[in-house]
Amino acid sequence: MARKDKGHFAAKHPGESVKKEVAELLKKKKTDGAMACPLAFQAADELNLTPAEIGRAIDLLEIPISKCQLGLFGFTPVSRIIQPAESVPEDLEAAIRKALTDGRLSCADAFRIAGEFKLAKIRVSSACEKLKIKISACQLGAF
Repeated sequence: MARKDKGHFAAKHPGESVKKEVAELLKKKKTDGAMACPLAFQAADELNLTPAEIGRAIDLLEIPISKCQLGLFGFTPVSRIIQPAESVPEDLEAAIRKALTDGRLSCADAFRIAGEFKLAKIRVSSACEKLKIKISACQLGAF
């Protein structure tokens, strides 16, 4: 959801509600009025929910998501902290290109590739930035 929609995230999920235990945990984990991406994934693990389910709950609670693990949004004073990599190893580029759908790399595939290559997630997004490949389909539903 775009910045202009801030404070209206629940509108993406009409008629849905959040279970009490989910709401309580998310409210405990938020800091400075926002939910850091890594903490959202931690909550998903703790509650045995998918990232998409946690993202939906975060939306319904009108909690903005911050500190994207791929560096794409939610940082202050600038939103994005991602910078293009100086170079991209051939095997990493091949893995990224193989995972593309409509010329974009999904957030889930970026996480998977980071795990396979034992890289920080932001290194995969830096490689994508260098290769001029956009990352799409946030697992939490932020984009």
